[in-house]
Amino acid sequence: MRHLYRGFLLTGLLVVLGVANYDIISKQKIVNEGREVLLKLRPVDPRSLIQGDYMILRYDKAAFPAKDVMEDLPYSGLIVITVDANNLASYARIDDGEVLGENEVYLRFRQRLKTGELRYGAESFFFQEGQADRFSKAKYGILHIDASGKSILVGLADEAFTKIPYNEKVVDGG
Repeated sequence: MRHLYRGFLLTGLLVVLGVANYDIISKQKIVNEGREVLLKLRPVDPRSLIQGDYMILRYDKAAFPAKDVMEDLPYSGLIVITVDANNLASYARIDDGEVLGENEVYLRFRQRLKTGELRYGAESFFFQEGQADRFSKAKYGILHIDASGKSILVGLADEAFTKIPYNEKVVDGG
């Protein structure tokens, strides 16, 4: 009986580790191979007393459909975004099965049940304590998106569309 119990335990552990590794590998593939797009951010406060320094990201209205369109959206699905020469993305239309244009990309969404707002993936950006000033200047969220519309937030960019580095040393003024 003990051997059976250990066998089930080991099998369960292998399944959990396999699923976790598959998820990690698929997300890393999006980071490495996905198309980079920028979504304009609304102003945010980069502080949290409980969690440390981080930003809750809220995207600009240019990334969302009009309110009357949002009322008829399902809980989750795909939108089509248009990407300009600076990789800046804006909402184009709900996926209607039409072939994507040259500068169009799918982006998966989910609705928040309470507010009806659309979510495009990660909406929190954590960074090293003491770097809030640097990230408070962020104007764009940088996402990598695969062909199916899955996205990963990979960083923040300033007004010049330049990625803000998050691994620089913090120099203590004291």
